Amino acid sequence: MSPIIALDFPTIEETTAFLERFKGVRPLTVKIGMELFYGVGPRAVGDVMLQGGVKVFLDLKLHDIPHTVERAAYQIGRMGVQLTTAHAAGGSAMLAAAKRGLLAGAAAAGFPAPKLLAITQLTSTSAAMMHTELQIPGPVADSVQHLAAVAQSAGADGVVASAQEAPLIRAITRPDFLIVTPGIRPAGSEKGDQVRTTTPAQAAQLGSSALVVGRPITQAADPVAVYQQIDQEWRQAND
Repeated sequence: MSPIIALDFPTIEETTAFLERFKGVRPLTVKIGMELFYGVGPRAVGDVMLQGGVKVFLDLKLHDIPHTVERAAYQIGRMGVQLTTAHAAGGSAMLAAAKRGLLAGAAAAGFPAPKLLAITQLTSTSAAMMHTELQIPGPVADSVQHLAAVAQSAGADGVVASAQEAPLIRAITRPDFLIVTPGIRPAGSEKGDQVRTTTPAQAAQLGSSALVVGRPITQAADPVAVYQQIDQEWRQAND
């Protein structure tokens, strides 16, 4: 899978103008997150899909009681997106409910069901923060591995995790279990608020299934060139 571009824009006008620059890059997978979805609503998904040859990862990180999450996931399943997320910290019953909702919503709309990815520990989470604020003891990697096991047992199709934890996840999950990796920073890029980062090549070598890249692409003077550079590095490392 080619790198997924995080469309972190506040308006649909900025989003579609950005995608215009990628007209010659197909197939293309993009991530619609909270900023764009909350600002524009479900229209954001439809307008992006109208670009043609664009797949959508809808990243809303569901986290609530199982019934509420199941009903929300039903609505997501009706949209025709390829990937979506729920927090593994919501527990196995909540993740199973999310999966049921996605399957039912997609079936009702005649779409393939989106893949459900469970959020493990955000790539902005440090060990110090996890220990002192979340009161979770032990290494971050141990927590991520545990949450991946919970996610797999609950029927999730994969997880979102730093590539740094990918080998531990691979060791306990089935071969087709997805590890989608944010926090990707090409050599020389600013980390911003990310803590656990890797380069595209490092992510491939560690076992990531797919990359999510936002600001290094969206804030670049030539985003298409940066995307192609990241894609090339990713593919070469996977050969």
